[in-house]
Amino acid sequence: MGITSAWSITAHEDDVIASLVPRVQPLIERHRESPQAQRAWQAWCADPLPDHRSWRDLPLGSERGEAVNAFLRLTSEIPLNELHCCDDCGFHLYDIWEAFAEAVPPYIAVFTKDYALSALFHAIGPRRAAQLPGWCGDFLLTSDEVRRTLPAVEEALTFTPQERVAAEDQVWLDYHEGEEPVLDGPLRAWRQAASTGLGLFGANVHIY
Repeated sequence: MGITSAWSITAHEDDVIASLVPRVQPLIERHRESPQAQRAWQAWCADPLPDHRSWRDLPLGSERGEAVNAFLRLTSEIPLNELHCCDDCGFHLYDIWEAFAEAVPPYIAVFTKDYALSALFHAIGPRRAAQLPGWCGDFLLTSDEVRRTLPAVEEALTFTPQERVAAEDQVWLDYHEGEEPVLDGPLRAWRQAASTGLGLFGANVHIY
């Protein structure tokens, strides 16, 4: 039985963001500071991966194959899953998702046996990915931080027509009809949150 992942970006008032800091920020920092994650990030930055369609042909155990596996582990590790199943402490991630500010529709990408964040990071490459706040799709930002980081996010997720075609070619996700593309949803949410004075919570989690 496969996993189902969700990458969500939801907008909230600053008091909600502040209430999440003690639970969320330590988990993000623990993942960011882990030696394995740092090694994988630095290796990807030094040597970005080739066309994803070539990965299946890499010899098992080869240096390039191990680089692909390290990248996929980096972008599919789920530190915030501890928030998703916290029955003992009375905290549920679903409650936060349901409490989003209605001025900004959430961006939620749900995929079975796949990760939207992995596809996005591969498609945009390490230079652009490094401009996104937080760590590997997880972030917690006040309204001031959303406004302050918007120029970097716009630079990371704005493309010339040629760059857009190239990025789309490396997004391997199969979308449902009407589903917001991973190249569009995060920037749309950021712009709307910045214009309405809201904070943002990004979470990459397993839902099944």
